[in-house]
Amino acid sequence: MKIEKYTKKYQEQVKDLLVELQKFVIEIDEMGLNIISKEYRDKYFENMQQNCKENQGAIFLAVENGQVYGMVAGWVEQYSDADRLVYSCPKKGLVEELIVSQTKRLHGIGNQLLNKMEKYFKQVGCQYCQLDVFGYNERGLKFYKKNGYSDERMITLMKKF
Repeated sequence: MKIEKYTKKYQEQVKDLLVELQKFVIEIDEMGLNIISKEYRDKYFENMQQNCKENQGAIFLAVENGQVYGMVAGWVEQYSDADRLVYSCPKKGLVEELIVSQTKRLHGIGNQLLNKMEKYFKQVGCQYCQLDVFGYNERGLKFYKKNGYSDERMITLMKKF
């Protein structure tokens, strides 16, 4: 498995991975709030790519024999004037997506992708790396904690009426 920077020739496979992840999230969403809209596949990909382009980001892929089995996308957080009133605003990389195809999970690909993104963030001067994990994704939470992500800064709680 080779970790390489995203190129357009893999665009459709990356979109497929995004859909695979969203289907997984829908499956574990106990509140049933997550969906896949008709436009999700193309629009979500475009948005992710635009955020990378505008915010010093990158997309890396796990590729074997021309097949994409995993991806990570992230960019440098941009702060607002309001943020600067209450926060020291360190240069921080945000991991937006980390996906490994279900057929290749538990083979160390997620670790390789996460390490590649962390290395990238360090190269562009980030002091921190931040990510979100879906609350119902117990496997994902365990994976990130195993990789040193343990400082929970914000916790979002919801109540259904």
